[in-house]
Amino acid sequence: MADGKSIGDDDRPLKPEEVCQQGRSENETVMNQLVRLGEIIAAYRKYEWRLACVLLSPETHAQLTETERKLFEGASLSEAPYDALWFSRPSHAGREAWELRLVAETPYALFETFEPDEAEEDREEVRREMEARLREYTARS
Repeated sequence: MADGKSIGDDDRPLKPEEVCQQGRSENETVMNQLVRLGEIIAAYRKYEWRLACVLLSPETHAQLTETERKLFEGASLSEAPYDALWFSRPSHAGREAWELRLVAETPYALFETFEPDEAEEDREEVRREMEARLREYTARS
């Protein structure tokens, strides 16, 4: 840019098109994943989902820049055998909805709601089971 700053240097969340403008062509597959990440995050944000956790494959994680990390808005980042995003939001009757969204050409997500009085340990166990189901799904694909 003319002022010497990179896109996203101002600590604001990036828009998907800004990730595209970064112009890295060395690994087109990873770049496509980064663009998909941005598009999915933007779509969920529009419906008031909160990004809770980012699961990235080693390949995608290795190509991630600090600028692209701004897409994650402080969500935790973990390594996984696939690229996926955990989202949450309040649901009706005081429940909390969680969705695990695979980052891939073909949309795939797992959804669960939790009761307001459900223990965090129980919620975490269900989320681990959902990750295991996603791992099985991606292994078959």
